[in-house]
Amino acid sequence: MTSLWTRTADPVQSQPWDGRRPDVVIVGAGITGLSTALLLARAGRDVAVVDAGEVAHLASGSNTGKLSLLQGSVLSTLRAHHPASLVRAYVDANRDGAQWLTAFATEAGVPFTRRTAYSYAQSAAGGKTVAAEMEAAREAGLPVHRMPPDPTLPFPVVDAVALDDQVAIDPYAVTAALARAAVEAGATLHTGIRVTGLRVVPHPVLETSAGFISARDVVLATGAPLTDRGLYFAKTRGLRSYAVAFDVDGEVPDGLYLSVDAPTRSLRSVTSSDGRDGGARLVVGGNGHPVGRSSSPRACVTDLIAWTREHIPGAEPVASWSAQDYESHDLIPFVGVMPRTLGRVRFATGFGKWGLSNGPAAALRIAAEVTRTPRRERPAWMNLISRRFTVPADLGRGGIENLRVGWEAASGWVGAQRRAVPVARPAEGDGVVVNRAGHPVGVSTVQGVTRAVNAVCPHLGGVLAWNDAEGSWDCPLHASRFTAAGLRIEGPAVCDLQRLPRVPGEVAAG
Repeated sequence: MTSLWTRTADPVQSQPWDGRRPDVVIVGAGITGLSTALLLARAGRDVAVVDAGEVAHLASGSNTGKLSLLQGSVLSTLRAHHPASLVRAYVDANRDGAQWLTAFATEAGVPFTRRTAYSYAQSAAGGKTVAAEMEAAREAGLPVHRMPPDPTLPFPVVDAVALDDQVAIDPYAVTAALARAAVEAGATLHTGIRVTGLRVVPHPVLETSAGFISARDVVLATGAPLTDRGLYFAKTRGLRSYAVAFDVDGEVPDGLYLSVDAPTRSLRSVTSSDGRDGGARLVVGGNGHPVGRSSSPRACVTDLIAWTREHIPGAEPVASWSAQDYESHDLIPFVGVMPRTLGRVRFATGFGKWGLSNGPAAALRIAAEVTRTPRRERPAWMNLISRRFTVPADLGRGGIENLRVGWEAASGWVGAQRRAVPVARPAEGDGVVVNRAGHPVGVSTVQGVTRAVNAVCPHLGGVLAWNDAEGSWDCPLHASRFTAAGLRIEGPAVCDLQRLPRVPGEVAAG
């Protein structure tokens, strides 16, 4: 599965590691890491960016490209349990992040369009959420307005709150432009380098596939921090969601739509005005779920296609993909100094699917801290969010999630014992967890090759689940993911799965 944005894009050129000791090493060549790199390079710091994959190869190149301060039901959910000042600080952070990114896009010549964003209800039951979102948004200073039912829309919208002057953009194009601008400003970019460890005494040192890399400061701009310091893997949850791009004859809705009730439906049109040549396209997203906890991710994609064809006859899918993001239990991203790192390691995580605005906002804050910008000169939201308090509702959500993690850990091991080898050879694109001498083994067939891997996540021992949409092994505990061959893709795990030998007769033709 490859996103609409990246399937025809040229990779950004990088260079081999040169062995130097830069001022700052940034791990992660996505929107957050590259925004931070550009800010620090322009501030005169010697910056190096490293990534195991290419630029924007994960969430930054696989989202829907909606840059909006109206984010479904996020504001009303925050306001239900937190003071208005925290909600306003969250909005202000997103506003500063969005303004910085659009200013950069204008400077770099990356096209984007201004649209109206809508948080809408698909049924009468969602009307209360729309009303609550409108109230929370107004209280936070956003000039929202109510949209009456529009019978011309091809999909059901019973009620909606709207915010004008939001942005649709090609997320890969702007991330790639950030990479090139950072290099022009003096930073260096090194892809294909995987970071596997971190130590901080007497100074930060990263253990990588290219050897040890040391620096004065380190920024972990990965979806999940690659160290368990602070236990942020237990303070967030990994979420996967899906998107399909369609060729559509005739007009498509112009706004940025996101439902507040289930099943989630996200829609935006894509035209040449925001970077795509050819006819009008429509991107439809939704059907999100915690990583590793869907019986069939492939069915999530199929459902999006069926829903779109039902409401927009003649829509033809041209690309489908999925993305992973991490959501904090209180919906506020974690940004700042990693605990027990002597103030030398900073990180950002928990953007809750809104990385196009939260990512640059995190970069602004991290850059201010690294450059020692006085607090009195920083925007008020930076200081307020850093002092946020955990409330009982946050603890409740976190407790429920961690109970679910415990259940997944236990049920995964029990389930793995139910099917012992030998098993039929999985069909193309399928995988199964089996019991080999009491140990869970993952057997899959991808592109005609049947492989066996250790099906236990090396992070905290969760039994992996097969993702039949992406052809990957996904951990239902803390969202680590691996290819069919066992190579790590993302998540808090830092090493690959063990490849296992095929035992004669263990996998029969099937």
